Amino acid sequence: MAASKPVEPQSGSGLPRWQLALLVGAPIVLGVGAVYLWNRSRTKPGKGTGERKTPEGSASPVQQGQDGEAPRANSEPEKTSPLDRAQSAKNKGNKYFKAGKYENAIQCYTEAIALCPTEQKSDLSTFYQNRAAAYEQQCKWTEVVQDCSRAVEMNPRYIKALFRRAKALEKLDNNKECLEDVTAVCILEAFQNQQSMLLADKVLKLLGKEKAKEKYKNREPMMPSPQFIKSYFSSFTDDIISQPLQKGEKKDEDKDNEGETAEVAESSGYLKAKQYMEEENYDKIISECTKEIESGGRYTAEALLLRATFFLLIGNATGAQPDLDRVINMQDANVKLRANALIKRGSMYMQQQQPMLSTQDFNMAAEIDTRNPDVYHHRGQLKILLDQVDEAVGDFDECIVLRPDSALAQAQKCFALYRQAYTGNNPSQVQTAMDGFEDVIRRFPKCAEGYALYAQALTDQQQFGKADEMYDKCIELEPDNATTYVHKGLLQLQWKQDLDLGLELISKAIEIDNKCDFAYETMGTIEVQRGNLDKAIEMFNKAINLAKSEMEMAHLYSLCDAAYAQTEVARKYGLKPPTL
Repeated sequence: MAASKPVEPQSGSGLPRWQLALLVGAPIVLGVGAVYLWNRSRTKPGKGTGERKTPEGSASPVQQGQDGEAPRANSEPEKTSPLDRAQSAKNKGNKYFKAGKYENAIQCYTEAIALCPTEQKSDLSTFYQNRAAAYEQQCKWTEVVQDCSRAVEMNPRYIKALFRRAKALEKLDNNKECLEDVTAVCILEAFQNQQSMLLADKVLKLLGKEKAKEKYKNREPMMPSPQFIKSYFSSFTDDIISQPLQKGEKKDEDKDNEGETAEVAESSGYLKAKQYMEEENYDKIISECTKEIESGGRYTAEALLLRATFFLLIGNATGAQPDLDRVINMQDANVKLRANALIKRGSMYMQQQQPMLSTQDFNMAAEIDTRNPDVYHHRGQLKILLDQVDEAVGDFDECIVLRPDSALAQAQKCFALYRQAYTGNNPSQVQTAMDGFEDVIRRFPKCAEGYALYAQALTDQQQFGKADEMYDKCIELEPDNATTYVHKGLLQLQWKQDLDLGLELISKAIEIDNKCDFAYETMGTIEVQRGNLDKAIEMFNKAINLAKSEMEMAHLYSLCDAAYAQTEVARKYGLKPPTL
């Protein structure tokens, strides 16, 4: 699809420690050309998935190890100690709680708190946590937070109190502190309880969306690297605006005088924009297209489409949509222009998570330009994103019929078939797909995408040495493609656990393209795993500033917030997850 991030698919399975986030699953990566969403969960469900039962008899045994009543030395049979009376009140409260009489339970827990000696911190923390559980049943979220906070003060690693406070903070829309609490819970549970993992994921996504919405609205548009732009346009084969200047564009066929021809060419903003494209002087294209549009020039439709395309490239979907709408509604415009505008608007809708509108645009493009291979190529990628693999293969086949020399469509069809076989656990079909990759790279030895997709499949199959060779082929063909270095770096980590080489390759990617957000994101993820949280946050922030869509930015904010939450948990509770 003509989206915003032309990268190869992400590295394969078998290395959960190198997931792209500690608390979040694999990211959604939208791209151009070989853009796929391989949305497979790499981790098994957590051991604990049920609700935490309340109330309880004592604090969570993590680290503390207390269970049951505290010992009572030299107590006389006919007398009861304050702690005994407190425990009795707590037990009475538990009975009311189980009977659904929460107000009575609260009174008993309050009595237990008042009776309990202040030095009995473990028991006191339990009483506060139990009262918080009763308040939770009454939806008194502020009281829940207050009581859980008292419990955590006395027992900083009290899982039930931390998790109950996290849930209450979520109800109070305090997502930042909620995330810190649930992060602490996840670390204490060694990321084994799905209930807390799901809450972490939910809150991270909410925070990411909130921050991205504000940031993206006020961001400064940024032109991507020349390599990115060339990769974007290479995913189209039937696109008028990306073709070199034609003879009919270089001279005005209605003019016989050479001087007059030069004057006409000089006055055309669109033709100037095309010339700037050939010179890779991309920053001037939007302004030249605007001149053509405002003057009502003969290339108004082309200028609208080219301007919209560069609005999309700099991440300005708001500016792009009116231009795309105008081209699509120009009944007298070249059908190739209208179909291309539909492809790009459909891709934009998919980035905005509006799959129905996206599908409508692709289907309309196929209706008005039935023999346009780009329509089927990009719709095939949409179908992959929607997990409609059979339909995707059908579209790739149609693209290949219309353009048999389309190496990109051939490679992506192989990858779609491979994915279908791999997720369906069909070894014979997996081998057929792998043979298909061999055929593609034999017939199209200059198609870097074929080697990249084959490397992805080989990595899944644990054939690391051959995957490494395929990435080397990619680099040989496209030495300025930064994302290939990132994938090769990740492969070294998975294959050889060679951290230094992996980081060296990812640093090389940044050296080649300092606007490669994927490289900064991956570097940040590795730094999280190494425990270098400040460095990780720095890398994620760099990626955020380069994000080309609000959805991408939201994901990156989630990663950054996850890292920041860990710094707070480490500061408050001395808790850190295992590091490399």
